[in-house]
Amino acid sequence: MKDTPRSENVCTKQRRIAEIARQHRKQKLTALNHYLDVEWLTEAFHRVRLDSAPGVDGQRVADYGQHLEENLPGLLHRAKSGSYVAPPVKRVHIPKEGSDETRPIGMPTSEDKVLQRAVQMLLEPIYEEEFYNFSYGFRPERSPHQALEAFWQQAMKSGIRWVLEVDIRKYFDSVNRTKLMELVGQRIGDGVVLRLLSKWLHAGVMEEGQVHYPQAGTPQGGVISPLLSNIYLHEVFDQWFEQVVRERMQGAIFGVRFADDLVIGFTHRHDAERVYRVIFQRFEKYGLKLHPEKTRLVAFGRPEQLGPDGAGPRQPGTFDFLGFTHYWGRSRKGFWVIQRKTAAKRLRRTLRVIGDWCRRHRHQGMFDQFKVLAKKLNGHYAYYGITGNGRSLEQVRTATQKLWYKWLRRRSREPGALTWEEMNRYLKEYFVFPYARVVHSIYGAKP
Repeated sequence: MKDTPRSENVCTKQRRIAEIARQHRKQKLTALNHYLDVEWLTEAFHRVRLDSAPGVDGQRVADYGQHLEENLPGLLHRAKSGSYVAPPVKRVHIPKEGSDETRPIGMPTSEDKVLQRAVQMLLEPIYEEEFYNFSYGFRPERSPHQALEAFWQQAMKSGIRWVLEVDIRKYFDSVNRTKLMELVGQRIGDGVVLRLLSKWLHAGVMEEGQVHYPQAGTPQGGVISPLLSNIYLHEVFDQWFEQVVRERMQGAIFGVRFADDLVIGFTHRHDAERVYRVIFQRFEKYGLKLHPEKTRLVAFGRPEQLGPDGAGPRQPGTFDFLGFTHYWGRSRKGFWVIQRKTAAKRLRRTLRVIGDWCRRHRHQGMFDQFKVLAKKLNGHYAYYGITGNGRSLEQVRTATQKLWYKWLRRRSREPGALTWEEMNRYLKEYFVFPYARVVHSIYGAKP
């Protein structure tokens, strides 16, 4: 997004909000809604994705923007006067990889997205002063690759031997709304803001034309939901970890959290077992349940540190975090290092999506298909292209070529319409897919 005088003004106001939050850390902030004006809402609109899916009213963001000057004053008045009615969130379910469970995806209306973004812009500078550095999910200028790098750097330097992998069951659907509003109310005392948050939490969801009202959870898919979820986990885990757990440990300990994905590293087995015994109760206190099988302790020290002396098994285990399987392996110089490869579930999901696309578009021209597939590969490399993951990246490239060939052959019923020899020549001369490449290198990363 290009800088404009409007966005500069909003950023200046956000810096002022952050400054006030620093100066009054123990006090409620009661005068926030006066920052909400038409200029602020206009900036909020420009921070909403134009291609996002429409909500229950079917209106797209671009259509709402065609009459922005007429729409925003009315929205502002309703928000401040209390007459704004939060519409239900349109919800669909997509299957989870390797599970019978589904993942709910919510789609608010375009107007609701604008107002949620405006309130998120008010609250974010306040809570950025509160959040800890080991929290990376859905925060400005933070990314999953930074979370991965933070784990790698700390694990390599501290000599951890154990990792606690934490899996929260249906986190976004399980947040206790009453407790969440209590937590927000400890810091925010502005009635307009609190009223809007409560309306979004209780707006309900629409599925297959029917509206129902869940008793727990945040408005998943809503712009405000990630921030509210971070506020909740800041209380549930982050503060507890930093102020209670850390000081009671005998050895080194660190945590890395990206939204509801969480791993904790320990140097002492005794420390790891103590935290494992109490962490289930800690989350249950706030209405959250940890998956009993996926929340597990993993021996993860260097192979020469493990053995039959009671410190752990002879070989370190593995665990998945943010789409990568972490394991110990030898570097090119022969040293033991933590390596990462694309998690098997993510690999299968990627190839299934590519195969489905090839099936549905097999009758398009080959060059048009090639351009899309090449773009998909580059997108895959953009996330999974980290140091040491070259083999998995090349596996996706090779499998994509074979899937494309499979569905091109099915365009014709004639046997031998396209042989592999012909296809291989096309792939070498005309349709050269992007080669696997490292986008995120550990050697250029800061410690």
